Amino acid sequence: MSMQRAYEDLIGRWKELQLLQSCAAVLGWDERTYMPRGGAAHRAEQHALLAGLSHERATAPEIGELLSRIEEGDEQFTPDSAPAVNVREIRREYDRRTKLPRSLVVALAKATTLAEQAWQEAREKSAFETFRPHLEEVLRLTREAAEALRAGGSAYDALLDRFEPGETSQNLKRVFGALRDELAPLVAAIVDSGRAPDASILTRDYPIANQTAFGIAAAAAIGFDFERGRLDETVHPFCSGIGPGDTRITTRYDRNRFAQAFFGTLHEAGHGLYDQGLDDAHSGTPMGDAVSLGIHESQSRMWENFVGRCRAFWTHFFPKARDVFPAALADVSPDAFYFAVNDVRPSFIRVEADEATYNLHIMLRFELEEALVEGDLAVADVPGAWNERFERDFGLRPPDDAHGCLQDVHWSSGLIGYFPTYALGNLYAAQFFEAARRDLGDLDGQFAEGEYGPLLGWLRERIHRHGMRYRATELVAEVSGEPLGHRALMTHLKAKFGPLYGD
Repeated sequence: MSMQRAYEDLIGRWKELQLLQSCAAVLGWDERTYMPRGGAAHRAEQHALLAGLSHERATAPEIGELLSRIEEGDEQFTPDSAPAVNVREIRREYDRRTKLPRSLVVALAKATTLAEQAWQEAREKSAFETFRPHLEEVLRLTREAAEALRAGGSAYDALLDRFEPGETSQNLKRVFGALRDELAPLVAAIVDSGRAPDASILTRDYPIANQTAFGIAAAAAIGFDFERGRLDETVHPFCSGIGPGDTRITTRYDRNRFAQAFFGTLHEAGHGLYDQGLDDAHSGTPMGDAVSLGIHESQSRMWENFVGRCRAFWTHFFPKARDVFPAALADVSPDAFYFAVNDVRPSFIRVEADEATYNLHIMLRFELEEALVEGDLAVADVPGAWNERFERDFGLRPPDDAHGCLQDVHWSSGLIGYFPTYALGNLYAAQFFEAARRDLGDLDGQFAEGEYGPLLGWLRERIHRHGMRYRATELVAEVSGEPLGHRALMTHLKAKFGPLYGD
């Protein structure tokens, strides 16, 4: 068999695998949006079956044989070409998956489906003890997977590598430590400034139907294509890129909390713009997939914060908001509204945290989940450890589990090692946005006129269309001209919050 024929066979098999996994993605989306709770056990069986089938296809000996034939061939693909990238990434994924027994993959799929439903109920009742046995089972299986995957590094690094290829906990501690050293004093200075916006502006009466329409209009304005996507409601917002032409985003509504749904919608629309910007011609292959979850998060955080919370954005959108919410905003000035959406204060809920304190939430979760995986923290001790660290970092003590260790869905879903990608996303976003300003000129002027196409086009050209050609660290250096660091993010935060809270 020629190398070219082997490559075509490999890609055909891989595309079939991605189709199978997209079926699981539809089930996951339905589970989090419309599935009745009584369907949890049956859905767990469905997920387990599909996970097993996917694992069998992904680890089939024929995949390994085709990879070896291509890698040992007399001809070689040009480095960084689409075939070379596809072979490199399929090899990486094949080697990772073949270390995991099918029985473990199936067990994890079933356990996480049941755990997620248990988490949802425990969160509503703020009762960690009812969720604890489910988390213990997920953690047990996750540790088993980490042991199978680790290759000399830590168990946590083996899990982190699934979400942020090549990243290590040691490097995260270095980068996050440097960020914390500058971020903590900034937050303290803001809190001690004596200045604060009238945040009650955002807790007035905002009818949910109007919030939905306004959020859809904003998402469409920044470029989300509703002919190729949709918005629905869920408990914990997410974006699911089912496949070409089908990107699902979600949000959650509260009639008296405007920021929750609106910025949640912008955030998930940012994820959706990345998925919609991937090259359909490479769909089902690594060249048609996102680089990493950190890079994915950079897109959502950029549109939510760097665009959606900037003054220029509201120069364009505040008059529209007044039209949609006349009773709530009739007596509110643009400056007062802009200050309100940039309110900085320590708070309990990560997804509602401001730009300045958000990364402190992530660092706390990183510390705890690493301790869980490495055996330094027992599941039963999670609430106490969470509350202790939260009081250390924020000066607040969560009043109950729902405002503490039960607020996030990730651990119930088996996404242990995922949390650091959120902080990485903020760091990447800052460097990308700084580069976009250099290349595109007056972004603020464009935003004030409601023009977001130039930024989206730049992101698609510089980031989206490349698929997995680069590792995250390579991409950020390629686009921004410097390695990953905290300088750009701190420059952005100081430039925004200095004028608001006093330089």
